Amino acid sequence: MSKRSAFFPCGAIVFLAAILFGALPAKAADLLIFAAASTTDILNEALADYQKTSSNRVRVSFASSGALARQIDAGAPAHLFLSANRKWVRWLEERGKTAFGRRTQLLANRLVLVAPLDSKLDLKIGADVPLLTALGDGRLAMADPAHVPAGLYAEEALKNLGVWNSVGSRAARMSSVRAALALVERGEVPAGIVYRTDALRSKQVRIVDIFPAGSHTRITYTLALVGKGDDKAAISLFSYLLSRQARAIYERFGFEVLIP
Repeated sequence: MSKRSAFFPCGAIVFLAAILFGALPAKAADLLIFAAASTTDILNEALADYQKTSSNRVRVSFASSGALARQIDAGAPAHLFLSANRKWVRWLEERGKTAFGRRTQLLANRLVLVAPLDSKLDLKIGADVPLLTALGDGRLAMADPAHVPAGLYAEEALKNLGVWNSVGSRAARMSSVRAALALVERGEVPAGIVYRTDALRSKQVRIVDIFPAGSHTRITYTLALVGKGDDKAAISLFSYLLSRQARAIYERFGFEVLIP
């Protein structure tokens, strides 16, 4: 045996042993979450906490759940999907875009009527609520029911309360619930319908009243693994988002946590 073939640098020996015995540290992964716009605050904080102990790099794309679902269906490289309407998760699952059975109802929210902070608007939401009169010459800010879950819930509630026919044509239909909230914050409209959690985080609006729970389908957020569901880094993040640490963050922001 030649001297060249018998010689192994110390670093090479350590590297070879690491391969043989599985001692090499796991390579950091790049993860992408598609999430409903109304989860912006909780996810930003939860992910900051997650990355204190994980080398995985996580990015989030926030938008309406319908728009995100269509992007995933078109091949967008998301690893997880947090939807404000579970029908979009089922739609993707039926099309083979999410891992079958790898989803959970994570959070619940409420729908509220908001007005600018200095507004004198006072309404008790119930059947035949005089919302049109309260709007005066203004419009009602809400997410677009065509593709945003918050808008779907709002339209359903107003129909069940018997006032959609009178106020539907006066709706300012926005691309997301956050965009609807911004109209109210700027005083461009006298009132808007948004999620309770968004209203609680704003210092420019006040909650006029909460929509009765029975006036619309319960608002729940579903977390799902995208793809085959066998990506270990994605599973790790999925598990963290169900953890006690994450739960404390959700509750602090006003969400109801549905997992045990």
